Amino acid sequence: MNSKTKSILSISMLLLILTGIFIYNNIYNKPFVNISESTPNISIESNELVDSFSNNENAANAKYLEQIIQVQGSITEITAGKNGNSIITLGNENTIGNVTCYISSEESLKTNNLKIGQHINIKGICTGYLMDVVLVKCVIIE
Repeated sequence: MNSKTKSILSISMLLLILTGIFIYNNIYNKPFVNISESTPNISIESNELVDSFSNNENAANAKYLEQIIQVQGSITEITAGKNGNSIITLGNENTIGNVTCYISSEESLKTNNLKIGQHINIKGICTGYLMDVVLVKCVIIE
């Protein structure tokens, strides 16, 4: 290898390393977002949110992904996750999918008073659509 090729290779490696550092800092060092104190970007009924994703997932991803969403709907299921946090599913018999809300650990105690069929407001971050719309870090709005 001649010195010109070595220089180009060295500069390319340096640029690759700097790009990696930049991506790492932007992805893994996101600031903490306090969902309970944040204003939702979008407020929507659970069936409308599911319909948006089932009708056009790409458009719905562009609109809702990584957004703080306040969703209203009827509880169809309350379960405990692997880490002990509650998972609330919102939906109705008219929709194909549901909204699955992973409740934050601080909020999980509030789920003890909830009942199937109860209408509720939940705020969380939309992470996408996997047969159901998924919201994480959710808090119950009273």
